[in-house]
Amino acid sequence: MCPLSFRVTAGDKQLDTVPVQQKESGDSMSSKPKSIGIIGAPFSKGQPRGGVEKGPAALRSAGLVEKLKETEYDVKDYGDLAFADVPNDCSFQIVKNPRSVGKADEQLAGVVAEVQKSGRVSVVLGGDHSMAIGSISGHARVHPDLCVIWVDAHTDINTPLTTGTGNLHGQPVSFLLKELKGKIPDVPGFSWVTPCISAKDIVYIGLRDVDPGEHYIIKTLGIKYFSMTEVDKLGIGKVMEETFSYLLGRKKRPIHLSFDVDGLDPAFTPATGTPVLGGLSYREGLYITEEIYKTGLLSGLDIMEVNPALGKTPEEVARTVNTAVALTLSCFGTAREGNHKPGVDYLNPPK
Repeated sequence: MCPLSFRVTAGDKQLDTVPVQQKESGDSMSSKPKSIGIIGAPFSKGQPRGGVEKGPAALRSAGLVEKLKETEYDVKDYGDLAFADVPNDCSFQIVKNPRSVGKADEQLAGVVAEVQKSGRVSVVLGGDHSMAIGSISGHARVHPDLCVIWVDAHTDINTPLTTGTGNLHGQPVSFLLKELKGKIPDVPGFSWVTPCISAKDIVYIGLRDVDPGEHYIIKTLGIKYFSMTEVDKLGIGKVMEETFSYLLGRKKRPIHLSFDVDGLDPAFTPATGTPVLGGLSYREGLYITEEIYKTGLLSGLDIMEVNPALGKTPEEVARTVNTAVALTLSCFGTAREGNHKPGVDYLNPPK
């Protein structure tokens, strides 16, 4: 019997006990010193709407770094990357800003790799989702056996040849997949990219706006996904159980969570570039992140597509930012049931 088994009977109230035991057993990644490296990626040229480059600043202003420092993790803030302007960045076919996106991703990949080498969980604050090319590439340089959980309304797996918009934030997964290597033309700015994951290494959660070419790709490659139909049918508990069984059933390995805030319903994250009705609830989003934390295997995190310029009111901006902060904290152990510091006897405080 494999030591990591998530086969639990339907209706069992103990669905989350196996990941919890995994974390507490002392043989997972969580047994290492817990530390986080925060990297701001204030970048917007993977899509047409201004403002998403202000996402990292909005998350910082909401106290994300200070709140993370209140968890059990040691936190190092690497600041925001400064992305140089690329002059004369003309389109490649219909792909927009290819050199700018490619260069920014290359820069981000280098920093993420350094954070990973230092033993920290990389936390990338976006910025648009084209930055996942750099984030996952850099992570894979240090942990080539990683797996990816991609929470999003969209698959972001168009190739430069199937895209209908030319926006690179809808294409990052196609650059990362080994199976699509021969289907990606030589896009200027991306000669440094080496595909680093296989189709079997990624699971999508929250899909509800998928282009025909993307649907063909995920079906042809047999990529595991839980669209909102599956979330509705199975419930988020079963979705996470199946996700872990699929990705971790044979062996434990580092998890990269790439979380687009538009994976949640626009009721909870309205200030984002491509909102789609009928998404994950706030509770379902937190359940995903809580369960990933409990595995003890989270190694890289992207929080993407927060766009403070797109909230219709200041309250909509605050709602989106606060939701993104809550999801991030949940990835690192902040639980809805509450938390207390280990080793403290709250009934007998020191005099």
